[in-house]
Amino acid sequence: MARSAILGVGHYVPTKVVTNDDLAKLMPTTDEWIQQRTGIKERRFIEHDGIGASDLAVPAAKMAIERAGRNVSDVDMILFATLSPDVNFPGSGCFLGDKLGLPGVPALDVRNQCSGFLYSLSVADAFVRAGTYKNILVVGAEVHSTGIELNERGRDVAVLFGDGAGAALVGASPSDDRGLLSIALHADGSGAKDLWLPAPGSMHSPHRITHEMLDRGDHFPQMNGKQVFRWATEKMPAVALEVLKSAELTVADVDLFVPHQANMRINELVAKKLGLPADRVVHNIEKYGNTTAATIPIGLSEAFAEGKLGAGKNILLAAFGSGYTWGGAVLRF
Repeated sequence: MARSAILGVGHYVPTKVVTNDDLAKLMPTTDEWIQQRTGIKERRFIEHDGIGASDLAVPAAKMAIERAGRNVSDVDMILFATLSPDVNFPGSGCFLGDKLGLPGVPALDVRNQCSGFLYSLSVADAFVRAGTYKNILVVGAEVHSTGIELNERGRDVAVLFGDGAGAALVGASPSDDRGLLSIALHADGSGAKDLWLPAPGSMHSPHRITHEMLDRGDHFPQMNGKQVFRWATEKMPAVALEVLKSAELTVADVDLFVPHQANMRINELVAKKLGLPADRVVHNIEKYGNTTAATIPIGLSEAFAEGKLGAGKNILLAAFGSGYTWGGAVLRF
């Protein structure tokens, strides 16, 4: 079976920059408070109504395909990771396929939130190794700005998130020493309600959402920040070491670590636990916030543009998020 590889990466973020000072005009917070707790300085929001996750995915996908030296028509499968789909159904992958002009190409949405890109990468890897598909477009895209509560009640969550998209074209590795060396996925639903969106939901009867739910703010994300921080700083280092061991590598072999961008403090602690110096860790949360499924592919795309994904480089990926779900992967470019 052929080893899979990321052949090209791309990203896109909206042009509208929202600073911490901008948020301070909408809720009781400060630039200092946000930076101290999260490391975030600014984030991007969509410019106007009518822009969905699939719209952000289009330029990111085209960039990834071009960097891979392929044409859009070469894509034979779409995996779309998002927690903020354009609509509840159908999946955003279907919208993306239509916008790219790919009629008949299968599309699958993956709803694993912050771990969505790694879960999607695992699915793509299996399809490539089985010979089922040759050029799989793996996308992480989010529009958070229309789903957060920009007031005092929602500020702890609202300051964290931004809009953006990242993409990777996955196919058979061009050489035996390049590609995805190992990947591991995990989940533990005991922490599901520590980070979740209670409504609308099919578990609510007779209506999936009511005026009472709206008044309570059940349609906005809710988070137990301390629990999420504790779990993330435990599980991300553990899964990183797991995939390194599976790839028969050590931390010393890692050229670049691209962690999910949920909180700068989480990533700094994870890197410290792994013994990775700051110059080998990708951070972009300060300018984009948490773009959930898009953070890792955006990080990879920017690292590529900066010349950090050269041939033979060992790249470590790790994520933790809602579910709880978490995962890790090791790639050699």
